[in-house]
Amino acid sequence: MQEVKLGLEALKAFLDAEFPQVAEEFEILSVAPMRLRVALRVSERHLRPGGTVSGPTMFALADVGVYLAVLAMVGPKALAVTTSCSIDFMRKPPADKDLLADVEVLKLGRVLAVGDVRIFARGAEERPVARASLTYSIP
Repeated sequence: MQEVKLGLEALKAFLDAEFPQVAEEFEILSVAPMRLRVALRVSERHLRPGGTVSGPTMFALADVGVYLAVLAMVGPKALAVTTSCSIDFMRKPPADKDLLADVEVLKLGRVLAVGDVRIFARGAEERPVARASLTYSIP
């Protein structure tokens, strides 16, 4: 089994240092080998007309989640980038709940990593609002 190279506190410090423009929106909740849980603090700026969290906001949560899960396994490689993403929006998330992303790294190679994400509204973890698959290129 592979070991975590960047734990919870190290990932938080990395996000604060490398992406201060968005770091306060995300809360890394747990880190384990090939798994991570992260929350997005939903605010009015994340909403679209109709009182729901926007698709780009859910994409950002999935993208940041896989990025952090990959970095947890490979170490601080700020230049890892998304090479592909597929996302399914399944339910309307409520505007008054933070979103949670459960991330699993399905494949971790030398140059590519593939992750799966399930996004839930906090307090309603039995019903995902979105599901995403992302591939990252590792420098």
